[in-house]
Amino acid sequence: MDDLKLTCVIIENSILHSKELTKIINQHPNLSLKNTYRNGIEAKNHKANENADLIFLTVELPFINGFDLIETFKESPQIVLVSSTPTHAFRAFDYAITDYLLKPLSPLRFGKAVKKALHNAQPTTNHKDEAHFFVKSNSRKVKINYMDIKWIEALGDYVKLVTEKSNHIVLSSMKDFEKKLPDSQFVRIHKSYIINLKRIEKFNNTMVEVEGKKITLSRSRRDNFMSAIGTS
Repeated sequence: MDDLKLTCVIIENSILHSKELTKIINQHPNLSLKNTYRNGIEAKNHKANENADLIFLTVELPFINGFDLIETFKESPQIVLVSSTPTHAFRAFDYAITDYLLKPLSPLRFGKAVKKALHNAQPTTNHKDEAHFFVKSNSRKVKINYMDIKWIEALGDYVKLVTEKSNHIVLSSMKDFEKKLPDSQFVRIHKSYIINLKRIEKFNNTMVEVEGKKITLSRSRRDNFMSAIGTS
């Protein structure tokens, strides 16, 4: 991944923020800035979505906003939405975006967004052997695919894995089991629940719905959840 380089474009109407983003992109070893556009119409006319691996797209654009622009793309590269407010974060979740960044940009937070983009750009064949793990359930070893997990639920000294095909009871604390999971895909939203971010159907400030199950979002874990889904 260190050698991977993503070509990117900026779609930003503010000259100040465009310069700021240009600077931080040029300083990143895995990014190559190809072009900058002042609005969605200009970007659309130049087929920005067909000529880059990654788009840094500001939501609040003149003429056509960021969300409407995305909907015009027949084919879309990875998109990192940029906004001056977290207000659009809930709507952003309805789109297949890579991340959501707030202005002014934090170099550390920007780096995390790029890391996600680089991870997504990796050929899936490279990760086949890393897409599963084994647990001991009912006195036997069971292979669990990360992508099949819906959520993990605390059951005293055990945890319950709810997966696509079946459920498994495993002797483990939530804290220990949480360490086995990739934090890019799983997040603990309550003392008794860890969820698969890719299984979320909808959420608000107090609840997350995963595959039809409504799970309480603890106030103490809300910021961590928002950060995990890219709305921090």
